[in-house]
Parts: sequence; structure tokens; C-alpha cells
Amino acid sequence: MKLTVIFLGVFTFALLSSFTLSKEKTMQLYPAIIEYIKVAEKGIASIPADRKEALDSIAEYAKRKLSAGKEANLVFICTHNSRRSHTAQLWAAAATAYYGIDGVNCFSGGTEVTAFNMNAVKALTDAGFKIEPVKPGKNTVFESMYGENIPAITSFSKRYMDAPNPTSNFAAIMTCSHADESCPFVTGADGRIAVPYDDPKAADGTPQQDAVYKERCLQIATEVLYVFAQLKKN
Repeated sequence: MKLTVIFLGVFTFALLSSFTLSKEKTMQLYPAIIEYIKVAEKGIASIPADRKEALDSIAEYAKRKLSAGKEANLVFICTHNSRRSHTAQLWAAAATAYYGIDGVNCFSGGTEVTAFNMNAVKALTDAGFKIEPVKPGKNTVFESMYGENIPAITSFSKRYMDAPNPTSNFAAIMTCSHADESCPFVTGADGRIAVPYDDPKAADGTPQQDAVYKERCLQIATEVLYVFAQLKKN
């Protein structure tokens, strides 16, 4: 009887400790990002079934890695590593903190090098991220921050195989159709999942520009949150 009580006490303490750590991570997020996430979560129920099927594959990949005692590396890939892949990477990083998930590392890359597009930067800063240039240039290097005492993400356009991205044992998450079609084999990837998004670039220079980038940012945030909510559930 005493052993049972001790075991239950230890188990309860472990659960409470885990809950406390998760809550602490969530509270470190910038308040604006937490509020944005709460709005985005409301859209999860409206994600189409076929999209959820593809998104579930990301959660399942991460779950397999974590269950095997390994880290799950997710590399979000679009052709230019300019808009959609950066947006997905940053929301995935914020989602790990929001749901208190350890062991998942989020990266982004492309098949070509261009620059982190400023319209995408604006949409993300409007959503609550703090994105500051630290090395201006044709391919400006930014520090992307999403919470207090959370390490910043160094954001710049790179090929998917360039540092600091992993070169093996990662899931290639294809966020655009062009990259998916033009890159049939992703070197080093042990998982490949296509979740293409319409390119907001089509609205560049039009009166709809900001609205389209805002819409794509919210769509990506909502779907990424769905992935990590499934992972947390399991």
C-alpha cells in the first residue's frame, strides 16, 4: 500500500512538474503572439479533411522520432526560402513553446537563395513577432524573436542543405508546389510531406498585398498549430 502511495505521489509530482514547465514556456511567448494563436486556433475546425491528412503526417513523423528518444527535425522548404517557408518555421517554433513540446527543431530552406521577403516580415511582425535586421544586405540576416528568454531564430534565405539546417535525419515539409515538383529528391531527408500554400507574391504591388500576406500568415499559423496540437494530444 505504501509503495502504491509513493508511486502515485511521484507520478503526480512528475505530471505537475511537466505542466508547470509547459505553462512557463507558454508564458514566455510575447502576449501578442499568444493572442494571435488563440484566434488562429479557432480556425482549426475549418481545415479541410484532405489538408488535415497531410498535416497529420507531420505530427506522426515527429511522434515517431520522439517516441524513439530522438529529436524531430522539421525543415520547411519553398523554392526561394523567402515567404512561406520562413512563416511556417516561425509559427512552428512558436507552437512548440505554446504547447510545451520539447525535442522538435524547426528550420527553413529553399532550392535557391534570394532573401527573406519584407512583405512576409511585415505580416509576421503584425502578428506579434519581433524581427530585426542584424546584417543588412541583398540577403539580409534577421533575428526573429517570439518570446522572452527564448533564443532568437536567425532568419535569412538559404538552400535547404545549408547551415544551420540539418543535413540528414529530417522531414522535408514542402510548402510550395514548385519546390515539390522541381526537387523530387531531398538529400538527407528521411521523411517528405507536401503541404503547399498559394504564394502571396502574386499580390505584390497590388492594393490587396497586405491583406493577402495577412491571410497566408493566418492560414499557415492555423495549420501549424493543428500539427502541434495533434502531437501534444498524443
